[in-house]
Amino acid sequence: MLSKKLILVTAVAPALWGTTYLTTTLFLPEGRPLLAAVLRAVPAGIVLLALARQLPRGSWWWKSWILGVLNIGLFFALLFVAAYRLSGGVAAIVGGAQPLLVALLASWLLREKLTLQRLLAGWAGVFGVALIVLASQSRLDALGLAAAAGGTISMATGTVLAKKWGQPASRTGQAVPQLATTAWQLLAGGATLAVLLLAFEGLPSEPLTGRNVAGYLYLSLVGTALAYWCWFRGLAGLPAGAAAFLGLLSPVVAIVVGWAVAGEKLGPWQLVGILVVLASVVAGVRMKGSDHDLGKFRARRQDFPVAAGSGVRRRAPR
Repeated sequence: MLSKKLILVTAVAPALWGTTYLTTTLFLPEGRPLLAAVLRAVPAGIVLLALARQLPRGSWWWKSWILGVLNIGLFFALLFVAAYRLSGGVAAIVGGAQPLLVALLASWLLREKLTLQRLLAGWAGVFGVALIVLASQSRLDALGLAAAAGGTISMATGTVLAKKWGQPASRTGQAVPQLATTAWQLLAGGATLAVLLLAFEGLPSEPLTGRNVAGYLYLSLVGTALAYWCWFRGLAGLPAGAAAFLGLLSPVVAIVVGWAVAGEKLGPWQLVGILVVLASVVAGVRMKGSDHDLGKFRARRQDFPVAAGSGVRRRAPR
């Protein structure tokens, strides 16, 4: 039986990630996705590295860079492009497919067991998010959709690669804390994003407002540093599949926050979609089988950082 407390702690992460789109809309300057990505990743990485006080060794310098690009750099850049270009919750339907995509990639690259129950629960999650999105009056944007799809594929690939490589060992032979590997990825991805920022967007021509600074601080310290602390604390004791399904809470939180803060309306089909997603999460977390056996999982546990932040963007009131 999985720890309910651990599940709740882990669920805090996607709940915080679900506020990304609303924060982007209401607090950040328009048309600066790369700036938003850099200011989200780098401060969070610095904070976590200061707590972990450990640098990569050997092959983990280049592994951290690859994982940082896939899980942080490329993902964050595409995430904010989608956030700026998509109205409503269109990006969430793509992010809702992530647990299913991770399961498919892991079965191919890692020979992990892919059960029919997990496939059905994954498709139910996609269907539920689709109900939330398609019931809303959302404008489709080709570039925004491509960015959302690319971000989901990038993070899913980074997740499977990180699981394949496992957790590095310190000089004493002990496993490196999750905070350290997360910090390495955030800083590697943030540095890559900084190069892209200077090459394509450039530095801001106008000073940031207090509202902008507040938005960046929230996304970096709360939506990234705190969220990842909860996420990796959960991954240390939960099977990977259970945590992946918890990620579906992100679009649910996003649509509810949009209703509560931005005054968006919730139609009956959106409410049905929320219930379907929640049922999918419960089924995915409570699923039984060899790949969800906690004792076996702890014996062969491999911690793998995942960057996330998907949600439903709500348009700011004019």
